[in-house]
Amino acid sequence: MAERILLVDDEPDLLELVRVNLHQEGYEVETAEGGREALAMLRRSPPDLVILDLMLPDISGTEICRQVRQDAQLASLPIIMLTAKADELDRVVGLELGADDYVTKPFSPRELALRVRAVLRRNTPTHATVRAISHGRLEIDPERHRCSVDGEEIVLTAKEFELLRNLMERPGRVMSRERLLDAVWGSDVVVTTRTIDTHMKRLREKLGTASELIETIRGVGYRFAE
Repeated sequence: MAERILLVDDEPDLLELVRVNLHQEGYEVETAEGGREALAMLRRSPPDLVILDLMLPDISGTEICRQVRQDAQLASLPIIMLTAKADELDRVVGLELGADDYVTKPFSPRELALRVRAVLRRNTPTHATVRAISHGRLEIDPERHRCSVDGEEIVLTAKEFELLRNLMERPGRVMSRERLLDAVWGSDVVVTTRTIDTHMKRLREKLGTASELIETIRGVGYRFAE
């Protein structure tokens, strides 16, 4: 079955150009010209990936990204942002809110298709069985993308889950911010170390008292307790 993509942009010509090119790459593409329409479509039938313009006439792309990441049913949905060159601040905010990648306008349809393929590949579970990882009251199940504290499920975004997984798989080892960026976002996505700290802050808030298992190593990065 073809993977489904929702493309959100208020430029009809761009929508059609990208839709045709992604269709030729084998994807099923739906389009929306506004934020409210996009949110309704996402909640009605979540796609496999969203391509989201930051500058929309009714709701900004960053606000849509924020709402998606706060929705338990959509939290792990991959998002690629479309930004103008001058929108660096919005791009940083979008990445901090949990977007997976960005493409700067103007762009070639081929570049976008490559980004789509890379993001979908990173978010596709491997066929190998991945064991659950537990440490006291905290447990994660990578295969089911579930996290629980004292048996109560904690809803994490895809990036928060991957950060926690990378740390829990290496108890007692310090992971630098740069290494975490490369492991979770990939080497082809340019984000700052501030993005790691923002996501880690939200992750700790969600984990509550179990957050003490994640230790900050000042000036270096983070470590999961042995």
